[in-house]
Amino acid sequence: MTFDRQNGKKHGTLTVRLWGEYSEEKCARVIGDWYRAIVRDRATSLLSVWESRIGVSANQIFIQRMKTRWGGCNPEKGNIRLNSELGKKPVECLEYILVHELIHLLEPTHNERFHALLRQHIPNWKARRKLLNSLPLSHEAWTY
Repeated sequence: MTFDRQNGKKHGTLTVRLWGEYSEEKCARVIGDWYRAIVRDRATSLLSVWESRIGVSANQIFIQRMKTRWGGCNPEKGNIRLNSELGKKPVECLEYILVHELIHLLEPTHNERFHALLRQHIPNWKARRKLLNSLPLSHEAWTY
């Protein structure tokens, strides 16, 4: 399996080449895995910066496809979930969601303290949220 990334970036398409048995399900699974890897790579590099800035440490980061949410946090366990669809969005959107969830490790609710911490760390968070919410949650119009 290979991804023709140059072609994908240059022309706005992603070309997936699969060896062996071909099916739409297999292709969809490969593409999903690719986006999870993108989010994991980006989140890993962002975590090294933001955990030290905020003064928290996430126990585990899970990347999964979510239908209605961009992220989630379990403050008691220190776990953060990120939507794999964030791999299709500008990196500043992923950064906003990651910081949002990291702040939940300090403040579990969306109270004034939470918003003050969010403003402190990402002053333009409302613009990032607006950009993210203006984009479709996912792109389902794949052609095989």
